[in-house]
Amino acid sequence: MLDINYIREKPDEVRDALLKRMVDVDFTEMLSWDKKRRELLVETENLKAKRNKVSADIPRLKKSGQDVNPLLEEMKQIADLIKDQDTQIAEYEKKIYDFLVVLPNIPAKDVKAGGKENNEVVRVWGEKPGFSFEPKNHVDLVRDLDLIDYERGVKMGGNGFWLYKGKGALIEWALLNYFIEEHLKDGYEFILPPHILTWQCGYTAGQFPKFEDDVFSLEKEEDAANRQFILPTAETALCNYYRDEILREDELPRKFFAYTPCYRKEAGSYRANERGMIRGHQFNKVEMFQYTKPEDSEDALSELVEKAERLVQGLGLHYRVSKLAAGDCSASMGKTYDIEIWIPSMNEYKEVSSASNGYDFQARRGNIRFKREGSRKTEFVHTLNASGLATSRLLPAIVEQLQQEDGSVLVPEVLQKWVGVEKIKANK
Repeated sequence: MLDINYIREKPDEVRDALLKRMVDVDFTEMLSWDKKRRELLVETENLKAKRNKVSADIPRLKKSGQDVNPLLEEMKQIADLIKDQDTQIAEYEKKIYDFLVVLPNIPAKDVKAGGKENNEVVRVWGEKPGFSFEPKNHVDLVRDLDLIDYERGVKMGGNGFWLYKGKGALIEWALLNYFIEEHLKDGYEFILPPHILTWQCGYTAGQFPKFEDDVFSLEKEEDAANRQFILPTAETALCNYYRDEILREDELPRKFFAYTPCYRKEAGSYRANERGMIRGHQFNKVEMFQYTKPEDSEDALSELVEKAERLVQGLGLHYRVSKLAAGDCSASMGKTYDIEIWIPSMNEYKEVSSASNGYDFQARRGNIRFKREGSRKTEFVHTLNASGLATSRLLPAIVEQLQQEDGSVLVPEVLQKWVGVEKIKANK
């Protein structure tokens, strides 16, 4: 949620910032509602103060024999006026809320304007693999090596699902073990959150109400407080860990990671080259999350990017890091770096981690604050997240980048202790 005080003070600055996302917002009407609401609040508070004073005087006046009927009538009129103004205030507050709740986060000043065409590659690691033979695509490779069963996955779950089997399941689980082991070394706390969340979790994350149709919802309840959905990412759970809580300054930063499957509708058509596991309705992911003080969040973002990169480097896979333009950042995030892995058969890079700084956007929605030592004032924390990592595009990258002329695939050294072999060969 955007800071309404910031909008009051610098509406043109906020509008220009949102234009970087290609979102054109006119705050004129909203600010008029806000002005009327604040005027009514002052009037109502004055009326309530008068009512309280006169109500306290009435027993004394009545005891002294004075006629209090005019005062009682006046108090009735004031009570009716207060009720009417409270209704008006509530109506203005709803209008303001409905206006603000769908607005995205303000992009950081160093984030470029525009869409993904303006994304900037900031560094590249390793070299694209070269082959002295005709390489296979990952769909054929995982079938030949009996790692993935697409047909039975579709039979069980429908289009957009697959199942891992044999060494494929071992590689998938080895990836998760590798990520978990590395995050524990770095001092992050391991969380296994619920997979079914309340509507409030989606609201705090900034996904609801605008993107509510993108998730798998359970039976719809009229009351939002009772609605539930299946989480699209562990970020949605982790950013609610401290919802409606006040942290001490010495408790920050808090660093978490969580493993969950991610469940997504992925509405829209799939591109012809997005076969196999490139896009699906369910995939595994380890998610990193930090709560920090405002002045520490940029360093925290750098740490998350470095950690995600280190995981891909450990697998020996070629990748690049891109800084996203404002229009390509998710609605809740003010700055994002994508770690994009090379898929040779597609001749393009695919994101395996998005590392993002949400600044105070999610904290405002979730009322997550901290108090500095010696201060009575509370401030909103900053929240950050990064995939560490998502697996569904890693297996395609591993089998394609590390394939051999005989049709086998090398297992990254960091995974071998869990997979049990150095090379996966086709069953004869």
